[in-house]
Amino acid sequence: MAELLKVIFDHEGIFLHPTPDEGSPDQDLLVSGSLRIIEKDAEILVEYRPLEDSVDPSNMLCAGQDSSSVVEWAQCPGEKSQTRQLLETQQSYETEWDMVNAVSFKKKNYTNGESSLNHSHERSRWAFSVNISDLKSITVKEEGWTFLILQLKDSSSSVPALHFHQGGSREFLDSLRRFALLTKSPEDETRLLVSTPNKALSQSFENLLDDNNFGLIHKFKRDPYVATLGGFSKVTNYIYDALRGTEEQQQRPPEEVADLLGEVIPGLEINQQEEPGFEVITRIDLGTRPQVSRVEPVSADYWSKHQDPEGRIENEAALRQRIFKGGLCHAVRREAWKFLLGYYPWTSTLEERKSLQKTKTDEYFRMKLQWKSISEEQERRNSRLRDYKSLIEKDVNRTDRTNRFYEGLNNPGLTLLHDILMTYCMYDFDLGYVQGMSDLLSPILFVMENEVDAFWCFVSFMDQMHQNFEEQMQGMKTQLIQLSTLLRLLDLAFWNYLESQESGYLYFCFRWLLIRFKRELIFSDVLRLWEVMWTELPCQNFHLLVCCAILDSEKQKIMEENYGFNEILKHINELSMKLNIEEILQKAEGIYLQIRSCKDLPHSISSILGFDTQHRVSSQADSGSRPVQQQDACSNGHCRDNRPQNSCRGVFTS
Repeated sequence: MAELLKVIFDHEGIFLHPTPDEGSPDQDLLVSGSLRIIEKDAEILVEYRPLEDSVDPSNMLCAGQDSSSVVEWAQCPGEKSQTRQLLETQQSYETEWDMVNAVSFKKKNYTNGESSLNHSHERSRWAFSVNISDLKSITVKEEGWTFLILQLKDSSSSVPALHFHQGGSREFLDSLRRFALLTKSPEDETRLLVSTPNKALSQSFENLLDDNNFGLIHKFKRDPYVATLGGFSKVTNYIYDALRGTEEQQQRPPEEVADLLGEVIPGLEINQQEEPGFEVITRIDLGTRPQVSRVEPVSADYWSKHQDPEGRIENEAALRQRIFKGGLCHAVRREAWKFLLGYYPWTSTLEERKSLQKTKTDEYFRMKLQWKSISEEQERRNSRLRDYKSLIEKDVNRTDRTNRFYEGLNNPGLTLLHDILMTYCMYDFDLGYVQGMSDLLSPILFVMENEVDAFWCFVSFMDQMHQNFEEQMQGMKTQLIQLSTLLRLLDLAFWNYLESQESGYLYFCFRWLLIRFKRELIFSDVLRLWEVMWTELPCQNFHLLVCCAILDSEKQKIMEENYGFNEILKHINELSMKLNIEEILQKAEGIYLQIRSCKDLPHSISSILGFDTQHRVSSQADSGSRPVQQQDACSNGHCRDNRPQNSCRGVFTS
């Protein structure tokens, strides 16, 4: 019977530094190999296998110098010749930056259950395999690079230290955390104590969850993107039991459930009586929801008619309204998105935009040169940059690969995606790269088809989304509270039902909010939704009303089928790629009009949707006074300080 083997983690370039005490005849010997975490016959193993020291030139990919244009990269036939084919003829205006090229490498993947058997005895002697249940602790050390010392429960056995010269230690530990609890030792902060669940519990998890969902609550805290995008459809009793306890236990009291959920998002505090800063909302008669119609997308002719002879946009307010009601035809998006995202000022002339573009091009390539010019020796001493680079390479290779712009091997679109994300790390090194950001960049690069323009538009979008990806995730905390508040107003019966199923915190909407419905809609619908939300109409936080519209469409099935905690998660996840964006936008706008017409609206709702701010600006305009810049709200309910000049305005409703 064939063994069942699944590769959980696989990283090459892990070195051993054998010492004479460990039986090495050569004190300078370095053993290079691959480190894997594998699932084999219901056991989780850490496996190290030495590699032969060889480089296959056919695996090297050559890059054209003009990396801001879309080019097809040809394989190097040898060390001397390089070829490339242009996919589109594009005159680059960044010729002075032609030296900033790019090189990437293909990676040979293991086939499950296969590895080379041709190692010499001298190298194969360093191979080892350890069951994680036999691990006692892992000590994390720094020596210009990170190396890990694995200590076994059996003190008579030992394994060599693992040296991560090329990064990957964080990913290894994160993968290990899916199957074991790693806690800092009170005596030594560099030492992580390893504890694993009992075998029966592990077996039950194995039957319920795939590798993307294992340890979901812990992953939620460490990596919300993977945890939410990993397939909620298969989540069953694990989260349910984690929140409620087993059948033998009494149901957890509400305050204890709140504490557990609060741990999912760091800093989240839940008041069982009422949310902090919001009054208790009782049933309010909102009246009949008006019917809303949408119009055709803005055409190229319509767009050009709103420009004066010098290229200034005329009647910006009317143009925004038209885009909100119908979106944009694809031919207009490349230019219009630059205005919607704040890269181009609405009042700028064509000449001013050309000058701005040249300035931004210089600024972009200076930042790109910073990471391109880092030597291997420097990178070896910069663990954060290595970690960012490793994450980016992994995410780029799995972002929108079914889209023609990114499909296939050696696709130039993937190279541009990689380079922009690496350069963003130079632009905002404190945030760097967090999983999920590639999903936000992909549609922008698809539309712009230009590295520099895509970068600065992405910067503007990230100004709105920044707090979604910060360690404390303040943006996600705020949005989930605000969404719950809105749903209580719109449909108290439905909210009470979700609350009775321990789903009142709406964590099943986490993925929607984190990357703005990117994984819920087909690609073309993502483009339509984003450009509509970037108009900043009809109110602040319109994306929360989009969430309400989707939930309103699904509430009947959820309640009639009497879905519980697990079924709600599964049902919401299975909506992916089945949503009709035009119907959703119609309903969301109808919800806005319904709420707007309510005379006795709770202050919390007015604050979430920005009605108080709109009223102040309107009153100032009526009295002839100068409107105050609306800088006290943004898409996540919080604004970042010190925005760059090219960033969007304070109020942003995407």
